[in-house]
Amino acid sequence: MTDSRYDVIIIGGGVVGLGVALEITRRLPRQKLLVVEKEDKVARHQSGHNSGVIHSGVYYKPGSLKARLCVSGAAAMVEFCCEHGIPHNVCGKVIVATGEDELPRLEELRKRGEANGLTGLRLIGSQELREIEPHASGLQALVVPSTGVTDYALVCEKYAQLIMANGGTVRTSTAVTGIKRSEQEIVVETTRGALATSSVINCAGLYSDRIARMAGDDPGIMIVPFRGEYYDLTPERASLVRALIYPVPDPRFPFLGVHFTRRITGRVDAGPNAVLALAREGYRHSDISARDLASSILFPGFWRMARKHWRNGLGEWHRSLSKRAFVRALRRLLPEINESDLVPGGSGVRAQALKPDGALVDDFQFVPSGKVLHVLNVPSPAATASLMIGKTIVDTAAANLGLA
Repeated sequence: MTDSRYDVIIIGGGVVGLGVALEITRRLPRQKLLVVEKEDKVARHQSGHNSGVIHSGVYYKPGSLKARLCVSGAAAMVEFCCEHGIPHNVCGKVIVATGEDELPRLEELRKRGEANGLTGLRLIGSQELREIEPHASGLQALVVPSTGVTDYALVCEKYAQLIMANGGTVRTSTAVTGIKRSEQEIVVETTRGALATSSVINCAGLYSDRIARMAGDDPGIMIVPFRGEYYDLTPERASLVRALIYPVPDPRFPFLGVHFTRRITGRVDAGPNAVLALAREGYRHSDISARDLASSILFPGFWRMARKHWRNGLGEWHRSLSKRAFVRALRRLLPEINESDLVPGGSGVRAQALKPDGALVDDFQFVPSGKVLHVLNVPSPAATASLMIGKTIVDTAAANLGLA
């Protein structure tokens, strides 16, 4: 027996689930909508542990969903922050090439950015780099003026407020424990009772593959958690960084490499690295889940990925365990950095979708199955693009789930 009935239930109170819910309440106000979140507040995991960057879209393959939604989503995010008084700063960033081998990749980034519709991109030499970031060092840099920073935890809180003001419901401390499907309805079993609905949108992030299996579907991927660990610059040395300083990324990986970010609070982050987390909520080395670890290492794609990238993985673990190694990586961009300039900062866990062949899923992935829509891969720039991702997912739901 169910406690309540809804037209649509969204599983997951992160930035994507809330973005979808907000779009439904705006576009389809007659739908009785519920967001369920297992934590006691929204944005407790990926959405509240990221760097706060409003990404420009310079990195992504032209024509990809990530590229299209990031560029339009960044503009929408800045407009949203302005409208609702959320602190933000469009400060721009520099992507710095420190070796000759990186110069062709830097030029390729410029071409990608222009193909994605970015304006104001320009390549500069070391002297002009010093004018923008006086303590940075490199052969060339790409100036990306449309990059900004904000606080996505505040963005999520505002999303939730607007959802409820529009007639939707956001229920926290409600974990999904089972999903039963029939021709007439879907019953979502939770720690606070059973709920009936006509359709479900799975935005469970780190647990999206498990929710898919709970619903009787094979997602075709495994979520493997990667932890990103940060140091903070001490207040006395925060002046070394004016805005954002990034390296040229390695195209083989979906990670951007260790970099410097001046957050909206004025604090400067250094990092992150990218190490395999031993739990899906593994924010510390001591966070270990036997179930999560087993699900990763028993997945055939994990070992295929490991065979291909084990050297890079060992390097990331070395930087995780050795502050000296971490500082060496940072000095490529900022030679003046010393170990004493850094104090331990926060960490975040990225939900990385992995295919059985060992390939890391790069683009967003939305998979409909009957009256259920699974959002299986929404890595960065998910927060930046969350408003536009919400629109795209609702388009997909309208076409496949019958929302109207």
